[in-house]
Amino acid sequence: MNPYRAEVEQQMQQFYRSLSEKDRRRYAAIEAVKLGWGGITYISQLFGCDYYTIRFGIEELDDQSAMKMKGIRRRGGGRKSALEKIPGLDEAFCRVIAEYTAGSPMDELI
Repeated sequence: MNPYRAEVEQQMQQFYRSLSEKDRRRYAAIEAVKLGWGGITYISQLFGCDYYTIRFGIEELDDQSAMKMKGIRRRGGGRKSALEKIPGLDEAFCRVIAEYTAGSPMDELI
């Protein structure tokens, strides 16, 4: 399947690279839906994105709450800070660097 001319594909790729993660996913989904059968495979190869990313984008297009989302990613995603996961990490860090610092780092924090 090669529904677009090479120069159009180049423009599409350039535009795709200029978008945010969320907009890339949705643009790829729209292009795939326009092409119908085989569109997801073609677009994923053209843009170098994952098949399931496009599937997720297609689902998002039908979800009104997802379409109103302002940020690029949903809240709560991503890795938690080490300070949140490891209790007492900041105090332990200050104790370790106290030996190598002139003065007390705790004085500056307070």
